[in-house]
Order: sequence, then C-alpha cells, then structure tokens
Amino acid sequence: MGGGGSALRVCADHRGGINWLSLSPDGQRLLTGSEDGTARLWSTADGRCCALLQGHESYVTFCQLEDEAAFTCSADCTIRRWDVLTGQCLQVYRGHTSIVNRILVVNNQLFSSSYDRTARVWSVDKGQMSQEFRGHRNCVLTLAYSAPWDLPGALCSEEAVAGGLLVTGSTDGTAKVWQVASGCCHQTLRGHTGAVLCLVLDTPGHTAFTGSTDATIRAWDILSGEQLRVFREHQGSVICLELVNRLVYSGSADRTAKCWLADTGEHVCTFAAHRHSVSALKYHEGTLFTGSGDACARAFDAQSGQLQRVFRGHAFVINCLQVHGQVLYTASHDGALRLWDVRGLSGPRPAPPKRSLPRLFSNKVGCAAAPLPPA
Repeated sequence: MGGGGSALRVCADHRGGINWLSLSPDGQRLLTGSEDGTARLWSTADGRCCALLQGHESYVTFCQLEDEAAFTCSADCTIRRWDVLTGQCLQVYRGHTSIVNRILVVNNQLFSSSYDRTARVWSVDKGQMSQEFRGHRNCVLTLAYSAPWDLPGALCSEEAVAGGLLVTGSTDGTAKVWQVASGCCHQTLRGHTGAVLCLVLDTPGHTAFTGSTDATIRAWDILSGEQLRVFREHQGSVICLELVNRLVYSGSADRTAKCWLADTGEHVCTFAAHRHSVSALKYHEGTLFTGSGDACARAFDAQSGQLQRVFRGHAFVINCLQVHGQVLYTASHDGALRLWDVRGLSGPRPAPPKRSLPRLFSNKVGCAAAPLPPA
C-alpha cells in the first residue's frame, strides 16, 4: 500500500543531525537547529540556505521562527535571538544552568524549559528573565501557554492569572500549571506513571493533553487540575501529539500513530505501517504526515487511516516535519533537510497518488534547483 514519493531537493549543509525544524508564520522561511551547534535559515521559495546562524557553544536542541526573528536554544544553557535578514545574533538569554530543552515565543514573552528542573519567562526585547518557575523534581521537557484572554471571563479578571497560564511537562511524571505573573504553581497534574514527553493545549476549553512513557494520553482541566479522561490504546511511550478540529493525533514508540476524539477519549483510527517509533506528526488538509525512526516519512488519509505515500531517502530517524503549500519538509538525524512534492494528497478523499518524476538536488554539488510546486 502507498506509492513512493520523490525528493524535490536535498539540503545537506549541516554537519550534524537536525533536531528541530520551524516554519515562519508567513510561510516564507524555514529554520533548522542542529547537533553541529548552528542553525540555518532556508527559503521556502527555492529551498536554498539564506543564512547561517553561528554562536552557540554546543548543539541546538530546539528553535522557533517568527517573521522578523529566529530563536534557538542549546545544550550550552543559553537561548539566542537572531535577525532573519542578516543572520546576526541580536540577544543572548543567560540564566539556565543546564541544557535548554524547549522555547516558546508568544508576543514579547519567551518561555523556556531546561534540564535544570526549571522553566523561565524572559522579555524578548530586554533579554531579562522576568519569572522563574521552580517545583519540578526532574528535567522540564515540554511547554504550552494559555493567554489571559483565552481564560473564562470570571477568572480572567483575577490578578493571579493576569499574565496567563504556563503548562509544563516533566520527566518527574507530572505536568504543572503556573501563574505567569506571580510564578506560583496553580495546579499540579498527577496521574502519569512515567515521564511526560509531550503536551498540547486546547486553550478555548482550558484543557491540556499530555503524552507519557507510561503509554497513555491524559486530558486535564488546567484551571481545576482535574484529570478528565485517559486514552489507553498505545503499547509504548507517547512521543508526539497534535490537536486539530477536536481530534487528538498521537505518535508512539509502539510503531503506530492514532486518532482520538478529544472530548471523549474514544479511539477513532490507527495509522500503521511504520517499522519503528513514530517520532513526528503533522496534519495538513485531510492528510496526516508522520516521521519515523525507520527513516521514512508517510502520508495517510486522516479519515480512513489508509497509507497513501512513503517518502524514502533519509538515513536516520526523522525528528521533525512541516508542510507548506504542496511541499513536505523533513528534518533528520542524518543532517539533511529534504523537500518532497505532496501534490495529489490534498482533500479528505484524495485520488491514488501518481509517482512524481525523479528530481533530486543537492546543495553540496551545486545543482540548479527545480521550481517548487505552487503554494
């Protein structure tokens, strides 16, 4: 089942594995963060590298790209802000005492999580830490933020939540909800029996969904701290989550992705065919794209679960993927960013895909780029 997909371009400039891939809100640029200690900016128009971001003293763990600035965090305990046009480092945020795992930029606030067991919030412009969230007993992995205007009206007026709520997941098996303005812990979400690896937030419903090494997904009311439901079908660690249209998509070490009804926890569909852990997920226009430890990306019909296309070419695990227009971008531990033609997959009931003409280009050998499909 499922035809093969051909690469439009292979960008192999990094000298180490790519740990994360971020797409700018305007869709014009991509940002990759690598084991080689650098980040690179790429144009989505032609797939070419347009800036090299150098300055970190260890590997880049995560990155986020905004329209006017790029943000990276690293095992060197720092976070950096970069100019997307010049590649110049504009700001270094110092304070964490161990590896910085994740960052999240919202308006003029920069949230971060670290192996030092803390999360922090910084002023983007000033570069100063404005709050530290201390209480987890082990490394803080994942982050999500609920702005004050997303909270219920009666609660929104309370001074304690005037700065919104930050949700963190940790290897200590808990998630915590923090009052950003005060730094106080609002709720501790207890129930998992393993590390919390991923989380997504339904801000209108003030509900957090957490995935864990205990093979479950759990839904929580972040205001009351109540555990609302448990999703129990996976047979291995839940590695990644995505929430789309009241559906939760999960990727697991059990070699499957699954779809669930967010409001009830009912299991809707299983996406099989992977030969290793499902390490990345992205829903786009009726198609669920997955990246796997088997070095392949796959496209499934999100409604039926049918495998439509397999994208082969990477040598190691795919750590992240993005979709823009008719192009799939995959970033791997092999150090390559690959671009794939996904025309023919759009819509809830797409026709069987036709194999695209072989077009493989490498920056290393200076080949001219083929035009990318229109967005």
